[in-house]
Amino acid sequence: MSSSDVWDEDTAASYDADTMSLSTPDVINPVIDVLARLAGQGRALEFGIGTGRIAIPLVERGIDVAGIELSSPMIRHLHAKIPVDRLPVAEGSMATTSLPGSFSVVFVVFNSISNLRTQDEQVACFLNAAQHLEPGGRFVVELFVPPLRQLTPGATAVPFDVSDEHVGLDTFDLVTQECVSHHFTRRADGHYDYGVGHFRYIWPAECDLMARLAGLELESRHADWIGTPFTAESSQHVSVWRKPA
Repeated sequence: MSSSDVWDEDTAASYDADTMSLSTPDVINPVIDVLARLAGQGRALEFGIGTGRIAIPLVERGIDVAGIELSSPMIRHLHAKIPVDRLPVAEGSMATTSLPGSFSVVFVVFNSISNLRTQDEQVACFLNAAQHLEPGGRFVVELFVPPLRQLTPGATAVPFDVSDEHVGLDTFDLVTQECVSHHFTRRADGHYDYGVGHFRYIWPAECDLMARLAGLELESRHADWIGTPFTAESSQHVSVWRKPA
């Protein structure tokens, strides 16, 4: 059993519209460029494939892609856009679900690894990625850096979006590393819908230790997909670990 929240039919149906700003060519193309280069002539596997925001353009680039996804509604919405024979997806947790064969690159984007809400499951996710990789293959993770420096003494919440249509804030438990994202979204009638997501944040150095436990070696870390250097001020990282040949 996974500790992750499971996306239901309503969430899956609105997911593409809700993430439209993340699906523009200027956002998508740098991601596809990196993943296609790492895949080369081999296969790619996406953990938490969702409705195919990254995987479908990668298939259209000519890469053989497969996926793992916990939410059956998300899988249904993905396969409404692309046939299953072009993009096979296994339903299950990214920490434990296996697919046959090996892959040149395994990747998990958009903070999805933090959906696993225990450290044990996150360690298992790195191990699962390593087991799917061919020698010399890479595991790629796109993940936020916990913004704990923004917390004032005694505070537990950090706002990440404040607009007329949406107010979002994250609350943090500094002992368990639990992060809860709270979303207040304004409807046309002026009322607000409340949504919540549960995560466990992971420090970059903690990711590196998980990778070492899985037999992977850090190859690169940048602040984004276009290669901006990662610094102490970076709000996210794109990290690549390599399985030794």
